[in-house]
Amino acid sequence: MMIISPANLQILPFSDPPYKFLQTHPSLTLLSTCKNLKTLKQIHSQVIKTGLHNTHFALSKLIEFCVISPYGDLSYALLLFKSIGKPNQIIWNNIIRGLSLSESPILAIQYYVDMISSGFTPNTYTYPFVLKSCARISSTHEGKQIHGQILKLGFDNDAFVHTSLITMYVQNGELGNARLVFERSSMRDVVSYTALITGYASRGFLDQALELFDEIPVRDVVSWNAMIAGYTQSGRFEEALIFFEEMLRANVTPNMSTLLSVLSACAQSGSLKMGNWVSSWIEEHGLESNIKVMNALIDMYAKCGDLENALHLFEGIKNKNVISWNVMIGGYTHLSCYKEALGLFRQMLQSNVEPNDVTLLSILPACANLGALGLGKWIHAYIDKNMKNLANNALWTSLIDMYAKCGNIEVANQIFDGMNPKSLASWNAMISGFAMHGQADLAISLFSRMTKEGLVPDNITFIGVLSACNHAGLLDLGHINHFHID
Repeated sequence: MMIISPANLQILPFSDPPYKFLQTHPSLTLLSTCKNLKTLKQIHSQVIKTGLHNTHFALSKLIEFCVISPYGDLSYALLLFKSIGKPNQIIWNNIIRGLSLSESPILAIQYYVDMISSGFTPNTYTYPFVLKSCARISSTHEGKQIHGQILKLGFDNDAFVHTSLITMYVQNGELGNARLVFERSSMRDVVSYTALITGYASRGFLDQALELFDEIPVRDVVSWNAMIAGYTQSGRFEEALIFFEEMLRANVTPNMSTLLSVLSACAQSGSLKMGNWVSSWIEEHGLESNIKVMNALIDMYAKCGDLENALHLFEGIKNKNVISWNVMIGGYTHLSCYKEALGLFRQMLQSNVEPNDVTLLSILPACANLGALGLGKWIHAYIDKNMKNLANNALWTSLIDMYAKCGNIEVANQIFDGMNPKSLASWNAMISGFAMHGQADLAISLFSRMTKEGLVPDNITFIGVLSACNHAGLLDLGHINHFHID
């Protein structure tokens, strides 16, 4: 009986029987229990000791683990890859896959070019990952070049490549090209239909999306989700809920994506009845442990005005994340329960949960309406210390509004002057602040400066200017601005 040495296996093709031995080798089966980089390195060391590092199979399995597993490490995968003298096609595909999912998807395209330069012809497993990278970096130019190469190789009729092409064009806003790819292919299935439906629905072209949806012979949960999400994102909440009811009648079981879209539609339309039904369905199917679903439920109840149920669910979550706190605080602020919002914010800080910009955008209006200048100043200091580079225009505008309403117009003006660029909302907040403090001349001067800088006033702007004029008794100018509003 021939004894096979791992060191000799490198010359054998992957289809040879000896690779059955490799598939069950103890060193590689350890990957199924690996939970951290330290263990991964120990497994790699064992692979080297047993001579398995001389086989493409073992190296591809290590790299595959690094790029796919939540316990993997892309940097380590790249180190492994660079140590291989002559990577095979599977190893190239694995590293391109990992890069396509990374924070630098453009590197996947670079490695794809390197792969071709090394004499390898990409296959139908390569192209979905490269096209995903083109979509993620919004690169239609590279996407079209790769599309041309796919056509030359005859891979356009592969189901995965076909759907990836549609998705790439859709995510780059090229719906016309996505439709052409779809129409010219014989490989139409529920996945390719859904990719195109998602493109139309997510951009508000719901009639075209519905037309395609009606053509699908067998609809799965993803195709239903695309339509429900599209209606919800377009503000057509009743139609989203009608679609959800049709989905249930079609005996299609909702998944988490369905529930999140439906709960959003309930929240924004105030449909508490449907929200209660969804809540019961979630309880029946044991999804109370899903933090995303529970946060969406809290948000729905709060926006529908049922703070009692919202708080009950919130208090029942054992491991609250920042979103859990945000939706509950936001619910209180939305319903003008400012004292409760401030109380919950203090609890959040005591629980050692770091607030983010969404938290602060919810709590600053509460500070403004209660005159809680001390807490407002603390938030301002917190932003300067922890979030200055991340703070957005909305956050600075909310600070302006808070300082103005709490009586400190000078600091409000300092923040406004330091903003670059300034949004229309920030101009409006400052004009309203001056009006509130009876400084009509400064409000009108700021309004004039705003229009000279090319910003188009809206009704909120004119209301602020009118308020300033009325405070100062400038009825004529107030009359002129009233004419502009009409």
